[in-house]
Amino acid sequence: MEISPFPFLNQEEISHLYSLFQDIDSNTLATNNNAYLKRRRKDGEEDGSGWKNIKSGNNNSVMSDILSSLILLDEEEKQEYQQWAIESQLDRAALDWNHKQKVTAMNDYRSDLETHFSDLDEMDHTRTKRARRAASEVAAAAAVTETALASSELSGPGGGGSGQQQQHRRLWVKDRSKDWWDKCNHPDFPDEEFRKAFRMSKATFDLICMELDSAVTKKNTMLRDAIPVRQRIAVCIWRLATGEPLRLVSKRFGLGISTCHKLVLEVCSAIKNVLMQKFVQWPDEEKMKMIKGEFESMSGVPNVGGSVYTTHVPIIAPKVNVSAYYNKKHTERHQKTSYSMTVQGVVDPRGVFTDVCIGYPGSMPDDKVLEESALFKRASRGDLKNVWLVGNSGLPLMDWVLVPYTHQNLTWTQHNFNEKIRDIQTVSKEAFARLKGRWSCLQKRTEVKLQDLPAVLGACCVLHNICEMRNEEMGPELNVDLFDDDMIPENSLRSASAIQARDHIAHNLLHHAGLAGSSSL
Repeated sequence: MEISPFPFLNQEEISHLYSLFQDIDSNTLATNNNAYLKRRRKDGEEDGSGWKNIKSGNNNSVMSDILSSLILLDEEEKQEYQQWAIESQLDRAALDWNHKQKVTAMNDYRSDLETHFSDLDEMDHTRTKRARRAASEVAAAAAVTETALASSELSGPGGGGSGQQQQHRRLWVKDRSKDWWDKCNHPDFPDEEFRKAFRMSKATFDLICMELDSAVTKKNTMLRDAIPVRQRIAVCIWRLATGEPLRLVSKRFGLGISTCHKLVLEVCSAIKNVLMQKFVQWPDEEKMKMIKGEFESMSGVPNVGGSVYTTHVPIIAPKVNVSAYYNKKHTERHQKTSYSMTVQGVVDPRGVFTDVCIGYPGSMPDDKVLEESALFKRASRGDLKNVWLVGNSGLPLMDWVLVPYTHQNLTWTQHNFNEKIRDIQTVSKEAFARLKGRWSCLQKRTEVKLQDLPAVLGACCVLHNICEMRNEEMGPELNVDLFDDDMIPENSLRSASAIQARDHIAHNLLHHAGLAGSSSL
């Protein structure tokens, strides 16, 4: 709080008071003088010069007393203010000193508490380490004793080495049944039954195990033997193929739930890192020429290098950016709040992926996913010259993307062109249907975290390509119907030259190539 000094009288105010008191004294003196003159007249004493001297002397003495009193008051007030200011400074200094003493005391107390708790934590940590060391020594002693007993039993009839290993492993691993996997892994297990369980033949499964052997193999430890490579890969593939929860995977393979979850992520990561660059490749010039020829013989549209499609994979509501993964179309269809992640793929005439883009949120439309993909960057560099990628109405018409006409009142030429584009689009749509049908985990919300899901989806695409290249058949019970509504982009026509090229292709399809479909005429 700011304190202002006492407002002392200045020279002008003193002059004003002086004149005021002078007027008051003049009136008073006049009255007194009149009374005094009357008394003097009665006594016969009248002296004008004497009266003037008396009047002058009285005025000077009164004013002198008043000024002296004012000056004394002013000096007293100044002294009182100075004394008050000094006392205030002393009080403030005392308060500051007390505050500093309290802060110092609190800091010392806090430091003592932290030191005390730190000592307690160190003691607990030391006690825990001692307890673990003691438990390890006891377990080691028990293992030695058990081994000695097993060795002594080997000399008796019916002894064998497998019994020793069995007793040793029981100390560290819970005894779970592996009968189902042992039966599937047996050489005499029927190939048809194996294909139903793992969506591929035993020969294809062996090929995958051979490709991933170096990336998946683990070494044995003193506590337990490592899980074999075939069992590791089988856990992952069966989980992807069936989409069953981890507790059922655990019962099938005789492993812990957390172990199964870890194996699925490790094998999916190995498939994505090791096999994707080998089995998901953009075609070279020779392969692209062959793809163009197959698509042209199928539809009559020239220079088609692939069919583009984007699908959605359902996920559990994420903890962050929930609105970004919200899928409005699926929510309206199923009357249940849905969240999804997108998978964009380009396929050849056989339904094999030549390019995939995985991981963008489900709220992004197809054209935005395309713009963010590596495919768009490849086209921007000029690597897709003289190549058409055929998409649905959810993509814009560009110099390298060919899409159907979307306006109303189509001509016969435009309608026929849309029929041919639909034939090419069917190739990619059916490929994605087989992808989801073969790997059922893509049809339901999985237990995988959002950051691990792209690796799982990438592994499914790689395994799809391996099965397609090796002509692995799918039963009719695995067929699924895809539901992915096309959202027409705001700017659906982005190239004037592409508009002319599309009109030219549509004209040739109807009038020159003689490939007009019966459904359009």
